[in-house]
Amino acid sequence: MRSLYPLRVIVLIGLFAWLAIKTMSSPPLPDWRAGELVVAVPDASRVTDSAFESNLQSLFGKHLNVRVKLLKLTPSEAVDALLAGRVHLAAGFRSHSNPALRYSTSYQHLDERAVCGEHTPRRIDGLYARQLVVARESAQEWALRKVREEYDELSWESRKGTTAALLLQALAEGEIDCTVANDEQLATLRNFFPDLGNGLSLNSDTELSWAISADGDETLLDTANLFLAEIRANRTLQHAIDRYYGHNDRLNAIDIGAFINDVRKQLPVYRAWFQEAGDLTGIDWRMIAALAYRESRWDPFATSYTGVRGMMMLTEATADRMGVQNRLDAHESIMAGARYLQLLKEQLPLRITEQNRLWMAIAAYNQGMGHLEDARIMTRQRGMDADVWADVKRVMPLLSQREHYANTRHGQARGGEAVVHVETVRLYHDILKRLDAEGKLPDAPYFTFLSDN
Repeated sequence: MRSLYPLRVIVLIGLFAWLAIKTMSSPPLPDWRAGELVVAVPDASRVTDSAFESNLQSLFGKHLNVRVKLLKLTPSEAVDALLAGRVHLAAGFRSHSNPALRYSTSYQHLDERAVCGEHTPRRIDGLYARQLVVARESAQEWALRKVREEYDELSWESRKGTTAALLLQALAEGEIDCTVANDEQLATLRNFFPDLGNGLSLNSDTELSWAISADGDETLLDTANLFLAEIRANRTLQHAIDRYYGHNDRLNAIDIGAFINDVRKQLPVYRAWFQEAGDLTGIDWRMIAALAYRESRWDPFATSYTGVRGMMMLTEATADRMGVQNRLDAHESIMAGARYLQLLKEQLPLRITEQNRLWMAIAAYNQGMGHLEDARIMTRQRGMDADVWADVKRVMPLLSQREHYANTRHGQARGGEAVVHVETVRLYHDILKRLDAEGKLPDAPYFTFLSDN
């Protein structure tokens, strides 16, 4: 019988050669204290997970006084990167799921939901006969593993190189039968695919955390925990969650479907004028378009019972102030409305961040600057931040209640209406931005007129 010794030698030589090549091709990651923190964040496609996590990491970098290098990776890629030492930290993981990792304190609580293309079952055991697909090593897969402790017949396909967002899109396009996503991911994707339902709660909620490898830097993890406690205490975390997720679930499927249809048919007719207004004011033209849609549904002849008219629904007083000759002239209305929004924004203190100033200006566009200022004063009196829309919008609805508006300078206002107005504009703007990024905003209407020839 031939000895296996030479074969073992060959295998060992090959293994050592592979390790040597791997070591040479993956140099050790420099210590983050040297000035750069490398972080894996979700590659989330249409979902705002990536932007939310990127914002938190930017704040963390400032806290550490280091640069932050972000790598957008799928969950399985992020785990591989942590274990290979290619990143210091990874964001967006289900707490205490993978024993090969260590986790920070949690910073967001999410409901994991199964959703199917047709007839999502009402019970978890109804998923037994369905083809369920989830992203490998994702929070959703770990949630299913927890569920399977009680429902042992539950099975699924664990797909590498994808994300919950991409699988939701595949579901909406009929490519898969069922998947799992958290409630925020699902709410965001419903803005693009209104037929996606609410799904079935798995009763296996996710607490999101940051992760390091099991042999990672303990000091970094301790510092992350202190940072997360700080931004939770000063409400920076809540403000960030509101910024990226607070306007979700504002519209029903019919409203979203109507908006997307109007984006195809109506927006191209006026797009050049919205862009002109954006160039004039420095305000994102898609925000001006979103505001116009909320005001009039892009109808240049719109008229309300209060007497406001036109594409941007200008009052007579505002039209006179902005030099408008004809409120029903779409171009005049768009330009005047954009300039008026700019004037309102410029009246707010410069210490307020650009985004918060814009959202507050939209609230003032709806109810007037005086009522906005009353709401900001009331916000400050309640120990909250009057320079952050997420706090102001909690207080503004009180302006409709006598016990609150009686002590204000400008009196009663439909404060709740202003909040709905701003949040809906934010949602329209978010949809327009994402469609634009994917090249899905048409330059010309989806209809043409036949020539006489």
